[in-house]
Amino acid sequence: MTKINEIYRCNRCGNMVEVIAEGAGELSCCEEAMELLEPRQLPEGGVKHIPVITKEGGKIVVTMGEVPHPMEEEHYINFVELIVGDQVYRANLKPNDEPKAVFDVNAELEDVKAIEYCNIHGLWHS
Repeated sequence: MTKINEIYRCNRCGNMVEVIAEGAGELSCCEEAMELLEPRQLPEGGVKHIPVITKEGGKIVVTMGEVPHPMEEEHYINFVELIVGDQVYRANLKPNDEPKAVFDVNAELEDVKAIEYCNIHGLWHS
């Protein structure tokens, strides 16, 4: 059974999907089951991965880690999602981008959470 907002990855080709409607069954790609990515928030590695959320005026800013995450061809943040209640906002990033996302969302910090995906170290949450 899948749940809304779960993220799955194909370990063969790298395709990723996010569940937008719950359902029974197993997600598969390249003739094998996709891996459910579990967001982490570990002290080890977290200084560059755990999203830091701040509010600037009427916008929410998410930076990747207390120490800026590398944004190199081999190691970068692929996307950031801001979750406000049942709304999901996504910013797609690429190598050489700044490791942050600005969302034009007027919300209180206690009402938001963020997740980000590092192409090497996986999914992390605030």
